[in-house]
Amino acid sequence: MKIKYFYQGFIFLIIVVTTFAVQQNGKNDKIIKFSHGYHLTEAGAECSDCHGAVWESESMLDRLIPTEETCGECHDVEDEEECSTCHYDNVQTLLVPTKPTLYFNHKLHMKEKMECESCHKGLEDVNYSFESTELLPEMESCFAECHGENAIADNNCQTCHISTVALLPDNHKEVDFFDNHKFLADDPDENCGMCHNNSFCESCHVSTNAIVEINSASDFYTPYSPHSFTDNAKKQQIVRVHNLNYVYTHGIDAKGKETECLTCHQDEMFCVECHNSQTEDFALSGFVPLSHSQPGFTTIGVGSGGGEHAILAKRDIESCASCHDTEGADPSCILCHSDPDGIKGTNPKTHETNYMHDVEGDWHTSEGSVCYDCHTDFNARPDGQAGIGFCGYCHSEVEDED
Repeated sequence: MKIKYFYQGFIFLIIVVTTFAVQQNGKNDKIIKFSHGYHLTEAGAECSDCHGAVWESESMLDRLIPTEETCGECHDVEDEEECSTCHYDNVQTLLVPTKPTLYFNHKLHMKEKMECESCHKGLEDVNYSFESTELLPEMESCFAECHGENAIADNNCQTCHISTVALLPDNHKEVDFFDNHKFLADDPDENCGMCHNNSFCESCHVSTNAIVEINSASDFYTPYSPHSFTDNAKKQQIVRVHNLNYVYTHGIDAKGKETECLTCHQDEMFCVECHNSQTEDFALSGFVPLSHSQPGFTTIGVGSGGGEHAILAKRDIESCASCHDTEGADPSCILCHSDPDGIKGTNPKTHETNYMHDVEGDWHTSEGSVCYDCHTDFNARPDGQAGIGFCGYCHSEVEDED
């Protein structure tokens, strides 16, 4: 008797665990053996043979999964020897329907003489319905067919969607969507109008400048705004697109993504608001920042300290590198901070006095050592003569004799 109750309890536990697992993943592949592909292609079944209840279903809460009676129209459900054809051993759980996220009336759509395959595609290639990537139609398909601008059906979001809180297309969830959405807006194949009306773009892309498009920070116009004209006037509103710290790092993007910057900014007019100088001088790579034209920005000479540029470089060398460095090239600093003659005090100072004097290391033991990148006088070499040129900075002939 105890064994009997134990066995029954064990079976009940399996059923409970299986039911819980299925409810967690919402799939029935652990409950029943089934193939949509076989039934549709090999057995010649129609969708309505198994899902006949859809003809009268007005709610997604209706149970549209076929019952044992439905299967009995083709299978001998009374033959216990054939049970394993569809059923797993000791699994007696009811099939779990997918939790609905939409309001949908199958009966209404069937009256419009819509075919099942119009919405549910790819089932002939899979076993279980969840394996089809086209099981449910994309919202764009519904929009294009019936719920569009020339709608033959209601196109309010709440008509179909139970919740619109997180209602976003997949491409809107990509990390760079905000930066690249303008390219999608220009693509005629994109259905932006499905959710956004003609005034949506103007919530960001609006200005008071109706004629002159100079693209300055105080008077900005986005040239590729898809809806630039409202009430026969060109409008835009200045909004912060880049983060607040971007002014210090934008040079990095400007070098590698210049074409992207130009989709909104005209460099001849926009950049010059900050990158200008009293003398209208130009740097090799563009306009000179205003700080670079101030007196004392660069000073040369022993004890001068290098001027303001040395202070800024020590404070944030990466900011300098955003303009003064190019991938694969030597840093711009090396143009001045080098020692080609091996004479102290004749070149911009880089190291403090007695730098690395008492530190042992592989600084200048081979021709490829780092010291020889800047110290390039004729005696700057691993076998150089003590007391001459660069070698005289630390080594002297007297010390060698000792």
